[in-house]
Amino acid sequence: MPTRNALLTFPAWALLAVLATSSLEHALGDNSSLRKVTQKKSSQNQDLKQLDSVRPLRRTKRRWVITTLELEEEDKGPFPKLIGELFNDVAQDVNVKYFISGPGVDEYPEFGLFSIEDDANGHVYVHRTIDRETTPSFTIRFDVADRRTGEIVDRSLLFNVEIKDINDNAPEFPQKEFNIMMKENHKRDELVFNITAFDKDEEGTENSHVTYYLVSQTPHSKQSLFTIDSSTGLIRSTGCLDYETVKAFQLLIKATDHGNPQLSSTATINIAVEDGNNNLPTFTQEKYQLDFPEGKTEHDILRLSVEDKDDPSTPAGRAKYKIVSGNERGNFIIETDPKSNEGVLSIVKPLIHDGTSERKLVISVENEEPLFVCERGLVRNVPSPVYSKASVDINVIDRNDSPQFNPSILVLRQEEGVKPGTKIAQYLAKDPDATPNAIRYKIASDPDGWVTVDENSGVVMTAKTLDRESPHLNNSIYTIKIYAIDDGVPPQTGTGTIQLYLSDLNDNVPMLVTPSLVVCEGKEKGPFHIKAEDKDLHPYAGPFTFQLVETVENMGNSWKLGENFDDSVELFMIKSLPPGNYSVPLQISDKQGFFKEQTLPVTVCACQDGKTCEQKIERASVSVSLGGGAVGAILAAFFLLICKTIGLVENSPMTNAICLTTETEKGQSFIPYEGGNQSLIQYNEESQQVLSQDTPDAGILAASLPVYAQISKEKTQTLKEVTGVTPSHSRTSSQVHYEQSLFKVDYICNLEDNMVSYSPRVYAQEGQLEKNESYWSLPVAHDFDDNSLSPEFLDSLGPRFAALGRICSK
Repeated sequence: MPTRNALLTFPAWALLAVLATSSLEHALGDNSSLRKVTQKKSSQNQDLKQLDSVRPLRRTKRRWVITTLELEEEDKGPFPKLIGELFNDVAQDVNVKYFISGPGVDEYPEFGLFSIEDDANGHVYVHRTIDRETTPSFTIRFDVADRRTGEIVDRSLLFNVEIKDINDNAPEFPQKEFNIMMKENHKRDELVFNITAFDKDEEGTENSHVTYYLVSQTPHSKQSLFTIDSSTGLIRSTGCLDYETVKAFQLLIKATDHGNPQLSSTATINIAVEDGNNNLPTFTQEKYQLDFPEGKTEHDILRLSVEDKDDPSTPAGRAKYKIVSGNERGNFIIETDPKSNEGVLSIVKPLIHDGTSERKLVISVENEEPLFVCERGLVRNVPSPVYSKASVDINVIDRNDSPQFNPSILVLRQEEGVKPGTKIAQYLAKDPDATPNAIRYKIASDPDGWVTVDENSGVVMTAKTLDRESPHLNNSIYTIKIYAIDDGVPPQTGTGTIQLYLSDLNDNVPMLVTPSLVVCEGKEKGPFHIKAEDKDLHPYAGPFTFQLVETVENMGNSWKLGENFDDSVELFMIKSLPPGNYSVPLQISDKQGFFKEQTLPVTVCACQDGKTCEQKIERASVSVSLGGGAVGAILAAFFLLICKTIGLVENSPMTNAICLTTETEKGQSFIPYEGGNQSLIQYNEESQQVLSQDTPDAGILAASLPVYAQISKEKTQTLKEVTGVTPSHSRTSSQVHYEQSLFKVDYICNLEDNMVSYSPRVYAQEGQLEKNESYWSLPVAHDFDDNSLSPEFLDSLGPRFAALGRICSK
């Protein structure tokens, strides 16, 4: 092992003097017992830090001496192999030993790669081969300690061990084989491909400097069609390609480094040439002929084929057909069959034989991709190539066509209310055949039967009055369909449509929508919303004007109108009205002032809950169950009671006229006998023969009735004007009987005020009555035998008149 003096004799390139980082070093004081040394380096380092903070500073000079640790990757050994020595001048005074630690020793990335076999002399060894590409360098820490005490006697030395690169890696391509596409019309200045290789050796050295070479081109040619940039690996073309000659190329590329020895690798580039359009398509046949009937459409009536040297599966060889002339009416289309590349001709609009039976089409063909040419190795597009053309002659076969209306939809405008027999149009159809056929017309659809059409002239006339309110109108339009039928073989029918727009007339007045009102007594006074509607359109409809009709019967002081809301109005009750039926006469005018007087029925009723009318039995309701005749019979009995009461007191002609019984023309009593029925007899008509003309004073009564009726009417009218209440106009026959009966009673009560007085008439003397076998009896006059009643008559009336009989017999 070389001594310290021997180390000093090493050449300068093999020795590295490492000076202390500072001229002032932390040194131990006189009391060396302040430091406790442990056997573990982690404890030594911690203790060292603690001692450094408490010991005094003193000026000292220390020096590490180390030979250059220079390692070359992939060294084959033998191992362990000495790579250098350590020396610290503290060893002149103290018996020391050296320690080594860090990455490659006892830390990642490799353990046990370096060691000090001779800790007294500081010899450093490596134990195996190192790969620079894996670990290019190691930072190792060196320490020196007192062998006796184990104390660290100098600062640690960090030394970077770099692994020297050798050219042990060849350039590598990302993949061994590349597949790319290249257009046939690829231009020379455009990049074809960029291939790059990577060398793992140390960057910036000759070992990683790569140069590219085009080793070979397959298929071979006198002059290579490709070049590669030796520094960048960019590949370009040198001229035009010809897909029809060569459809694919294979290039072998080599990448070589500049190390010693040089290393290299290769990669293959497969170039598939995509066909470009450097050949125009041509028709295999330039003239075509076919026959086709008129009036039909059909797909694929003719196929046109072409030849093209370019690939038909690419835009360069795919044909694109165009109809140059002969399709001014848009009857034809031509499409490309993607499988056969043929042109498929179809008729999409029926042909018409209009005197000329032939149609001639001119069709051209080109490719989807523009045409190019190669001149002197340069690609150039052709702006206006001459395309191939073919002609198609079509013979149109004539057939019987259906008549055609012109226009197919005829729009007419009429005012509603047009009377029957009015001409509204002449709707004609034309036969498109070369030799026109005769045409007759017929109504196909007319929902309301409004029109007729002349079979020969096509004149349309009204058959009914046109009414815009018809349910068959849609947005004021009435639709009529007309048939035009020719006499061809076979006959053909065309259809035309008349859309008849009816403008409105003011032929409808506003009508009440609100049927009636029911008002609880004393609860509500309005507003009540009264609504109306008008079937007319603007401007013959709303807004409406509502007015109360000012008539004698109008309750002007009971009702009033409030705010108008176009089609409705507010109705207010001015004062509370007693329960009963009322009528509110209204005049409702449309926007043009067209109006009609209408009556709104109003019922005022008692409502116990304030919401629902109570069901009351009115006096007039009796007639519902008994009928007018029954009511009359009851009243007759009532009159009889009055008559007997009055007649016993005063014998007057009127009293006698009321109370005397009458008989019919045949002499029968006016009260028929219905034995055992036990019910009132119903009379449907109130007869004027109740009082017989033969009865004394009957003529006076008949003459007096009209006079009193007039007086009573005037009183009733006065009563209406005072109260302002208009009674309901709808009266049943029972109510009529009831009112007439009241009138008679009122007449009797006022008889003394309007007629002359008569002396009482004596019909019988008191005490001279015959004894009647019935259990009750009535005094019956016997002066007039013809008008007398049979003794059994009273018994036949039944128990219902028993009470009346008893009263009258007293």
